[in-house]
Amino acid sequence: MEKRKYKVGIVGATGMVGQRFVTLLENHPLFEPVALLASARSAGKKYPDAIKKWAMTTPIPHFAEEMTVLDAADPAAIAGKVDFVFCAVNMPKAEIKALEEAYAKMEIPVVSNNSAHRGTPDVPMIIPEINPEHLEVISAQKKRLNTKRGFIAVKSNCSLQSYVPLLHPLRHFGIERVAVCTYQAISGAGKTFETMPEICDNIIPYIGGEEEKSEMEPLKIWGTVEGDAIINAQAPSITAQCLRVPVSDGHTAAVFVSFRNKPTKEEILSAWNAFEGEPQQLDLPSAPKKFLHYFEEENRPQPKLDRNLENGMAVTAGRLREDHLFDWKFIGCSHNTLRGAAGGAILLAELLAAKGFI
Repeated sequence: MEKRKYKVGIVGATGMVGQRFVTLLENHPLFEPVALLASARSAGKKYPDAIKKWAMTTPIPHFAEEMTVLDAADPAAIAGKVDFVFCAVNMPKAEIKALEEAYAKMEIPVVSNNSAHRGTPDVPMIIPEINPEHLEVISAQKKRLNTKRGFIAVKSNCSLQSYVPLLHPLRHFGIERVAVCTYQAISGAGKTFETMPEICDNIIPYIGGEEEKSEMEPLKIWGTVEGDAIINAQAPSITAQCLRVPVSDGHTAAVFVSFRNKPTKEEILSAWNAFEGEPQQLDLPSAPKKFLHYFEEENRPQPKLDRNLENGMAVTAGRLREDHLFDWKFIGCSHNTLRGAAGGAILLAELLAAKGFI
């Protein structure tokens, strides 16, 4: 990887995920934040004054304290001043799609945390350890957008990180059916216990659009690039239920899986233990040294104990055991705003830089 600093903008810098980007990019070895962008009502204010509530456990980084927030709706204001932007905004999907394409057409690559373009056939949706080969579709996207540098790459839904990385090394056994129930932290809704009192002593059994994403997005991740598009995989069949639970950070998944060729427990554990991807091979700054970790203890993984493993970028598993309806069942866990959101997008940007896309 070229050892230089890339100048970065953060679109949606005042929201919870935007705040996480700001904290993670402090002293990043490759990326230097030079532009913080948000809605028109925040534009023109100093960054600390534009934030309704600072939701991070660490203070606002010094580099951001004196930065003036720019209007996210005006990509021309930073064209030529940044090498790329991260995007994490709370807007209607159609408006997000238009905004991200506006940045790309201004020759500003977009690394998106949003769901708007996840279904766009020539926009790669990447879990860096799993499907880096999908980046090759970017050339087709540039042709469609008529750009030289500008493109959009997205990360997947945050809940997928708690189970898809654990299923991926097992695909050569022929995964046929998956049932998953995710227990999702309130930070996934941009909330804290202070701003979401209704979650205390409670579970909310509905998260809008989440089950559809959990069932369909893995099929794009496991798809293939054919011509100018990514064609979704036809299998496995996935069914999901998604619940909001009183946990600050960390999504947990209860996973049930059936195989065409049922592996042994030893084969599953060996596959998890040996698995690594390009981020580990390239030694990217945000990559966990070991991506997948298995706990032998019966009461692990737990979000409170395990979400910050390897700076929150590892995925943990436990309770692997045979099932009388499916073949195997297990528990997965990941940090939803680190591996699942901002950290995952930063890792994707590191991969894009390493492979010469930005």
